Amino acid sequence: MTKGIGFRTRLKLDYEQAVQAARAALQEEGFGVLTEIDVKATLKAKLDKDFRRYVILGACNPPLAHRALETDPSVGLLLPCNVIVYEEGDGSVVAAVDPLALLGVLDNPALREVAQEAERRLRRAIDRLGAG
Repeated sequence: MTKGIGFRTRLKLDYEQAVQAARAALQEEGFGVLTEIDVKATLKAKLDKDFRRYVILGACNPPLAHRALETDPSVGLLLPCNVIVYEEGDGSVVAAVDPLALLGVLDNPALREVAQEAERRLRRAIDRLGAG
């Protein structure tokens, strides 16, 4: 993963199991999945191109999102937090965006505390998957 934009783990699970595990780990940290983009199906439908199984999950922790939006309404441009799951070889990869890295695009130090909390929760979710 490109340095600084997120964190990832590789799982010895097939794709479907990895998607389920990612959803469960996010839920344990207070995140719900608001959106789900099936990249493989989208690329096939729009471009008639084949691609590996790959999903983008738009994860949101409502209390953190509310705090961030109350602090700076423009933070909505950065929401929800994207989590990706894709097949790789005989396993899968799960990765999450680093909210602290995204924070750099907004010039608002008051958002730092919320971004740090979101980062801790997302990192725990990804680390939990890697430990399993």
